[in-house]
Parts: sequence; C-alpha cells; structure tokens
Amino acid sequence: MKCTSCHEGTLSPGFIDSLFRAHICSHCGGNWVLIEDFLAWKESNPEYSFAKDIGYAEGEDIDSAKAMLCPVTGSLMSKFRISSNTNHRIDYSASVGGIWLDKGEWQLLKQEGLAASLNVLVTQSWQRNIRAETAKDNFVDMYEAKFGKDVYAKIKELREWLQSQPQKSDLRAYLLADDPYSAER
Repeated sequence: MKCTSCHEGTLSPGFIDSLFRAHICSHCGGNWVLIEDFLAWKESNPEYSFAKDIGYAEGEDIDSAKAMLCPVTGSLMSKFRISSNTNHRIDYSASVGGIWLDKGEWQLLKQEGLAASLNVLVTQSWQRNIRAETAKDNFVDMYEAKFGKDVYAKIKELREWLQSQPQKSDLRAYLLADDPYSAER
C-alpha cells in the first residue's frame, strides 16, 4: 500500500513499539493501525501500562491538516481530536476501522495518557466530551479577559461558596438588590 500521508513511502507491516500490528510508512514514519489489531492486542495484554515519560518534544510530529484518504478504500477519512489539551487530530476510516497516526502522534498519545484508549478516541461520546471541555475552557478565557485573573478567581470562589449554601436563592436576591434594606423594589 502507498502512504496516505506523504504519497511517497510504502506501508509495510510492522509493530508499534513492538506491541501490536500496524503498517509503517518507509518515508514519513506514519502508522496505519486497524482498531481490531489494537483491541486484540489489548485484550491479550490487559495489565499492560504505557509509559508517559517518553521524551516527546512538541514539533517533532507532522500533524497533517489536509484531508486524507483511507489507504485501503480510497475514501475520505474523518479527523478526530484526541483531547481538549491539544489541537492534534487523528484520521479515522470508519469503513475499514483504521486509524492513521502521523509521525509523533503515537508518542503524543502516550504522553497524554491516551494510548490505551486508541479505540475510544473515535467515538461520539469522546468527541462530545472534548467539545464540552473546549467550550468550558473558552468561557474561562473569556471571563479572565473580561474581569482579570484576580477578580475572576475571587468571583469564581464566591460563586462556588454560594452554590453550596442552602439559602442560595435568598443570598443571590440580597446581592442583586440595589438596596437590600429597602422594602421597595
């Protein structure tokens, strides 16, 4: 098979970290992994734990932003974010159940503690959680920019305290009243 990423190398059978089967590009170092191969290995090695201290350096990977074609079917693959902490995306062919990992992405997955969850990364629930985390992070950034970090930290602490109070509705009314000591509205 020709490489789906660089179109120069050949995908040859091999193993990722000498663990499970993959096809590795002879030119760019990318990996084509079938989920079934990963799951079969994972099932026979339930106690295995991936090391996180692998010395991954930002920038050593070649995260492909372009649309990629499945090396088996030639159909367009979908891009899936791996976490809300990074913009890296892996490419997935639903028709074959294969994942394309650009050079360095496997190391990134190990560093992020996600290597054991390779099959989960392409699920709707995983992607939905990433979108929710990203939205929360965006709100935090917006509030910090609007209020300043110190003020935001204080108001956040106050809000958390207020949420834990049994009379929170009355406390909010007191705080929002122009004059809490007046009978007029």
